[in-house]
Amino acid sequence: MDAFGDLFRGLRAQGSLFGNTILSPPWALHFVDGAPLTLCTVLGGSGWIVPENRPPELLRAGETVIVRGPEPFTFVDEVGTRAEPIECGEHCATPDQGGTRYRLGWNDSTCGDPGDGATTLIVGAYPVRGEISRRLLDALPVVLRVASGGGTDAVLDHLAAEVAADTPGQQVVLDRLLDWMLVCAVREYFDRPGGEPPAWYAAQRDPVVGDALRLLHAEPAAPWKVSSLADRTGVSRSTLAKRFAHFVAEPPLTYLTRWRMTLAADLLVEREGATVAEVARAVGYTDAFAFSVAFKRIRGVSPSGFRRPGTVVPEQPVGPPLRPPGAVPAAVPVVGARS
Repeated sequence: MDAFGDLFRGLRAQGSLFGNTILSPPWALHFVDGAPLTLCTVLGGSGWIVPENRPPELLRAGETVIVRGPEPFTFVDEVGTRAEPIECGEHCATPDQGGTRYRLGWNDSTCGDPGDGATTLIVGAYPVRGEISRRLLDALPVVLRVASGGGTDAVLDHLAAEVAADTPGQQVVLDRLLDWMLVCAVREYFDRPGGEPPAWYAAQRDPVVGDALRLLHAEPAAPWKVSSLADRTGVSRSTLAKRFAHFVAEPPLTYLTRWRMTLAADLLVEREGATVAEVARAVGYTDAFAFSVAFKRIRGVSPSGFRRPGTVVPEQPVGPPLRPPGAVPAAVPVVGARS
């Protein structure tokens, strides 16, 4: 795992959050469940994604769009369509649930021959759990569009073959293919010519800062100092500090503190039986009081207050996520030379 891969921890397509739709015009699907992330891929035909208060996006065969919630959006055959919108949420999938041709993870054979001009749409809606996964939302625009012809094409081929089948385990395969598509689509968006990816994403390509980030993700609870991090990356303290600040826009230990607090926030919620002192030790603090002071400074609320139901937590600045404690450290090669 790296800073980018960690963003997807906890993001998984799950059964009822998958839909395969075969549509003949006129048609309009209105997605109303407010999913934090919804991935739409057109296998054949075309249509328009119409977000609220934003320009429509044409989606052709082989193209993918990711829509960031919670605002609803519509997928239509043409802008201004005369079709009556069908509301599609994560449970709106079969006729008895209010849907028509919106199905859960299998090919809709009841539609018969859809005729010329039919559009096949694959949809995966993703819940976002915890502070780590939430940072993926912070790094994305409301509508992210990826054209065909890139790394997503291989996934599309597998998706097309799988939705045409009716075999045991199909739902599991489709879910994992959607996860693969999500990662590929976001990566292509960040790597597009003229793009402006988040600073932490670009920083991973630097041989010095990239290694430093991988070390911090692999061993977040280690007693890091700038000197020890520089030793592990094979450069001087001054070189590491300068390059890290240039690419990440903050010093290494400031980044580490925010990173630890992000991990601690999830641990406080996920491990209800753990004491604040135990969470503190899990993220590298031997002193629970020092941890609480740092947590409140970064998160705007005490650890106990954060864990309390109903607590309103202030918005946090965008930053890379942590690995879970106890993760097996990745092997990081020593690169560069001392200067």
